[in-house]
Amino acid sequence: MNPKNTPLPSNPTNPIIEVRDFNFMYGSAQALYDISLDIGEKEVTALIGPSGCGKSTFLRCFNRMNDLIDNTRIPGGTIKISDVDIYHKDIDVIELRKHVGMVFQKSNPFPKSIYENIAYGLRIQGIKRKNEIDQVVEECLRGAALWDEVKDRLSDSALGMSGGQQQRLCIARALAVKPKIILMDEPCSALDPVATAKVEELIHVLKENYTIVIVTHNMQQAARLSDRTAFFYLGKLIEYGPNEQVFMNPENPKTEAYVSGRFG
Repeated sequence: MNPKNTPLPSNPTNPIIEVRDFNFMYGSAQALYDISLDIGEKEVTALIGPSGCGKSTFLRCFNRMNDLIDNTRIPGGTIKISDVDIYHKDIDVIELRKHVGMVFQKSNPFPKSIYENIAYGLRIQGIKRKNEIDQVVEECLRGAALWDEVKDRLSDSALGMSGGQQQRLCIARALAVKPKIILMDEPCSALDPVATAKVEELIHVLKENYTIVIVTHNMQQAARLSDRTAFFYLGKLIEYGPNEQVFMNPENPKTEAYVSGRFG
């Protein structure tokens, strides 16, 4: 039991992320209140809720991206990934971010070639052999369902790709450093329906090898993509469970009102 919040609800049996009584503040404003949940390995977990409810803040806690914002602090609680407290003072944050990749709302390819977008991270890690880099570039582009579309123009600028291709390239770039977890902050919100469908198909394939946590405003997308869904409201975790529960038989009236479109 969690004394500060509800009992840990319907948690997965094989968690890779364990959050306990976690609080987060921007200056004097509290953004997250006593969050506790487990996220299952090789599952897709959706974070939903109205704008400003804390879901993107929570997502960025998993790779400590919020550290880049001034005057943020954690007044209490823990987040463990693979049993390691990621906010412990001895944690190497750069190493953490290799294991926890991120794909943002707006695709952000480097102003380099398609090939170099993926090779860049490998070179930073000290990988210099061209045949090894070539192999990883191809593997990652195949993993992001892009290889057949770009294999004949790897030297072209990534900025010339379509929006959907750029987003899949950013996913390929995240795969290059072999993460365990991929965070996605509204990855389809700027895409058209066809590109969105391709990214969703890709997420279904990727969960065979990766744990994925996705923030989305799209209820249908959350229902299609995820194994479990967490509903946030005003910085609090209101409900968390398998999709069938959250969308078809929610336990909390606020959840029911939100997923049925009565507010948010």
